[in-house]
Order: sequence, then C-alpha cells, then structure tokens
Amino acid sequence: MYISSLFLIALGQAMDVFAVSLGVGTSCYSTNWHCRIRLALHLGLFQAAMTVLGWVAGTQIVTLISDFDHWLAFGLLAFVGIRMIISGFNPKQESHRGDPTRGTTLILLSLATSLDAMAVGFSLAVLDSNILISVLIIGMVSLALSLIGTRFGGALGSLLGKRMEIIGSLILICIGVHIVVTHLT
Repeated sequence: MYISSLFLIALGQAMDVFAVSLGVGTSCYSTNWHCRIRLALHLGLFQAAMTVLGWVAGTQIVTLISDFDHWLAFGLLAFVGIRMIISGFNPKQESHRGDPTRGTTLILLSLATSLDAMAVGFSLAVLDSNILISVLIIGMVSLALSLIGTRFGGALGSLLGKRMEIIGSLILICIGVHIVVTHLT
C-alpha cells in the first residue's frame, strides 16, 4: 500500500480525534499545554494500539479470505465511514464535567475514538500492509490533529466539529472504493 493511501486512511481515521479535540479545545483546560499534550498522546496511542489489535486479528485469518479480501476491506472501511457520517449528523453535543484530559474521561474519549481503528487494522492485515509504518503514520496523524484541534477548538469547534467527522468518513469510504477498483482492474 502506498504511503499516500496510508496517510489518507490515517487522516480519515483521525477525524473523530480532531472533532473530540475541537470539543475539548473549547474548555478552559485546552489553554494548558500539559493538558493538550496529555490528550494528544492518549488519542494517538489508542489509535495506534487499536490498529495493531485489528491487524493481529486480521493476520490470523488472511489466508482464509484471500479470494474476497478486497471486498472485505471495502466493507469495513465503508462501515466505519457510514458510522462516522451518522455520528457527524447527530446534533447532540457531548459535554464533559471536570478536566476531560484526565482520568476516566480521558480513557473513555481515547477508547471511543479508537474503536474504529480495529477495523482499519484488520483491513491493513488483509491488504498485507507494513504494520509498523502504518501504525506510526496513524498514531502521528492522530496526535497532530489532536494538538491542532485543541489549539483551534474555541474558534472552530462550533463551526466545523461535526463536519470534520463527515469529511473523514468520506475519505475512508473513498479509500475503500479505491481498493476495490484497484483490485478489479
């Protein structure tokens, strides 16, 4: 898989991280660099770790599904993308009590934004992608978008938060379509 495709997958996958970071960025805790870095590190690490878990599961069964793996990769990416689109159109805003960059709230935010990474990791295994490079790109893109999101959260959160999740989902679906088209042609 090309680095550009991995970068686009990472970008699409990190849109929910960006959206959460925009939301956290509207809180008074986002002005503290320690809080911003703590949030970004957790979100990036969880994205990377869940991708590895999905990849490990995918490598165990890849030989059984090699005849239809491109369709499976498309289905998983489309599933993730559709879920993100539905979430992006949800008008309810999450609210957090206390510092969202600490404790249980931080872990729950990290876990919630990284669950879809397991499906992406599974897709990467099916495509026989280099997991080390993939995980580094996914983790670093998530970390960077979290830092950017918290920095500009106050100004952009109410304007673009949910739209960014929809854009990310469309990127994932387009990558899935690209995988099928490339395999069939």
